[in-house]
Formats: sequence, C-alpha cells, structure tokens
Amino acid sequence: MEEAGAVLERLERIERLRREGALAATLLDELRALLREAEDWASVEGGDAGERAVAGLREALARDLVAL
Repeated sequence: MEEAGAVLERLERIERLRREGALAATLLDELRALLREAEDWASVEGGDAGERAVAGLREALARDLVAL
C-alpha cells in the first residue's frame, strides 16, 4: 500500500500548490510525477480499474499539454 500512499500524498500536494497559485509548469511537473506514481500503484495492485485510472491520467495530461 506504499504506492497508494504516494499517490494520495501527491494529490494533496497538487491541490495545495493549486490553491497557492503555483505556476502551470510546476503543476505539470507534479502531474507527471503523479502519473509515474499511479503507474507504480497500478502495477502492484493490478486489475482493470487501476489500468483504467492510469489511462485516464495519461489522457488528461496529454490534453493539458496540448492546451499549454
């Protein structure tokens, strides 16, 4: 469950940075780190739900990159 904790901590950090008005580049770096951690979590936990969650994160990150 260490991987799940890393994902939750990263989400909290991203939310805090967003509230504090962090630069888009900073948030994007955090989202990339979140994706890596989510991939680690999905590989340990397995299952279709984890894979779908990671795929959703990848798609959201790709949309954000295009918007920048």
